[in-house]
Amino acid sequence: MTTTVRDASATADPLLQRRAAGYGSLGGVGLVLLGAVSVQFGSAFASLLFPRAGALGTVALRVTFAALLLLVVTRPRLRGYTRADWAVACGFGLALGSMNILFYQAIDRIPLGPAVTLEVLGPLLLSVVTSRRAASLLWAGLALTGVYLLGQGDFSGLDGAGVAFALGAGVMWAAYILLNARAGARFPRLDGLAIAMAVAALLSLPLGAASAGGTLLEPAVLAPGLAIAVLSSGIPYALELLALRRLPAATFAVLMSLAPALAATAGFLVLGQELSWAQCLAIALVVLASAGAVRMARR
Repeated sequence: MTTTVRDASATADPLLQRRAAGYGSLGGVGLVLLGAVSVQFGSAFASLLFPRAGALGTVALRVTFAALLLLVVTRPRLRGYTRADWAVACGFGLALGSMNILFYQAIDRIPLGPAVTLEVLGPLLLSVVTSRRAASLLWAGLALTGVYLLGQGDFSGLDGAGVAFALGAGVMWAAYILLNARAGARFPRLDGLAIAMAVAALLSLPLGAASAGGTLLEPAVLAPGLAIAVLSSGIPYALELLALRRLPAATFAVLMSLAPALAATAGFLVLGQELSWAQCLAIALVVLASAGAVRMARR
């Protein structure tokens, strides 16, 4: 039976195989873009909850609700895994929780656009380090230029702690990309993500409870917290995990350079933050870099 499958694969039309691979890469790109739109608009709405629950309280609600939803939907199998599998899942969860905590601390101190602009430097660096193609350096450099232009007008006078938190979130974002891919390879379906989200909840919930106290249990806080969890965690992380099964980590990291452009759009639509001509040019450069990454992934 196994021999038959191998023979069929070996005699398959090479053109059809290339087309199938192309459609798989294109589908992965679509998953990444949908997830990015969801997470950036979720972050914009989350900042509206800060006056009530604070940054730590908001991230605790987001991650905890997302963990509960994923655990109920996926019902992950907990037996049959090695210590190495659990190490990957726990590391994935710690990176996920730390990334969210640091990022929410950042947007509590600096505007959403500059915060995401600084955060995306982590995935951009990852794309340069892990890529084996010279063309990826071009797309990463072009995206980095757009990232710089997008934040150039806003970086003066930024809170130093906010900048540090955003850069730390970028480091955790790069770790999240690598561990997400490994978890997707070791765990079936969305089991690895559900387990990692539970670990992230265990990390963030005590901090949020200590910061916001009983405010987290108020209906006016719980309801938007659930909505933010779905937009910012449940939907995008599931889509990204599926995308990483179709795309190389380097291409995924370059596509994440769209985040500042999407954050600027979300800031304009949700928070009333206007875009300058320099920021519009930056968005165009970042989109061009992402289009180049898509083309490279389909080859």
